[in-house]
Amino acid sequence: MKPELINQAMTDGIALRRQCTETLTEVLLEAAGAVVDCLKSGGKILACGNGGSAADAQHFAAELVNRFEINRKGLPAVALTHDASVITSIANDFSFDRVFSRQVEALGKSGDLLLAISTSGTSNNITAAADAAAAIGMKTIALTGRDGGDLGRSSSVNVHINIPHSATPRIQEMHITCLHILCSLVDDHMFGEKP
Repeated sequence: MKPELINQAMTDGIALRRQCTETLTEVLLEAAGAVVDCLKSGGKILACGNGGSAADAQHFAAELVNRFEINRKGLPAVALTHDASVITSIANDFSFDRVFSRQVEALGKSGDLLLAISTSGTSNNITAAADAAAAIGMKTIALTGRDGGDLGRSSSVNVHINIPHSATPRIQEMHITCLHILCSLVDDHMFGEKP
């Protein structure tokens, strides 16, 4: 085993956090504002991603529905990643590219918000979900890495949070940090500071 791998991962993670501290404040505030506006107007959050990003989508939905750092009422959020019957039936009958867009069409409505997570920004099924959301009057927050890919450049995306790094693990570490920050901002704005 190579202890230098530990040091490299930690060093790279620290450097990326410092970089993001300087570049993400405004876009995180904009994203939190979009989430708050959606929830205050009676909308819900739909979240999607593939692989590790699917886990992040479920994590974010859980923090809203249950609690983050304070006890408060549950907030409406649904991860589109957890129903194997729905996902496999759509993939089988249509294509894997439609596993999220079909759910957006079925569950979303104008005023709702889509959180679309793609480490590469090139996941066709995530971009298709953003397009489906825009078609019914939903806003989309995209969380991407690298150069943002097709998702980051899509006109269907209203707020783009990009982690401009090439390593998937470092990008995903910042994605969960950004999602936790969004939860903190939403809780603080809607319910006040932590006790």
